[in-house]
Amino acid sequence: MSELPGLYNYWVTVFLMMAGFYVVISQGNLVKKLVGLAIFQTSVFILYISLGKVAGGNAPIFDATITVYSNPLPHVLILTAIVVGVATTSVGLALVVRIHEAYGSVEEDEIQAKDQHDEESQWEAGSERQADDR
Repeated sequence: MSELPGLYNYWVTVFLMMAGFYVVISQGNLVKKLVGLAIFQTSVFILYISLGKVAGGNAPIFDATITVYSNPLPHVLILTAIVVGVATTSVGLALVVRIHEAYGSVEEDEIQAKDQHDEESQWEAGSERQADDR
């Protein structure tokens, strides 16, 4: 039980992960969903950076007097993941802009209602054409 306060970075990671996940599943706004995904990604970054730190470890600069090093690999991989995350978020925002241009809204409910209305009107128009052809 005495170890729990020392692991605060993992508690922050879990909190951010659950907060991001909650935003994604509870919001109907597409921009808010992207923000939730960004929060979720950030929590994963924090987790991997935390795993790479060794207690008492130093930067991996070779010195004969230093015996414990922190692993630099997670930090390098997270730099790449941050770049990929920014690119993914920008593509998502570009898609949201296109959806807003096409539907006039970024709310899921309104977009689904417009799609359903368009499908029903196309179905009715198709059934009227078949009746006219007979």
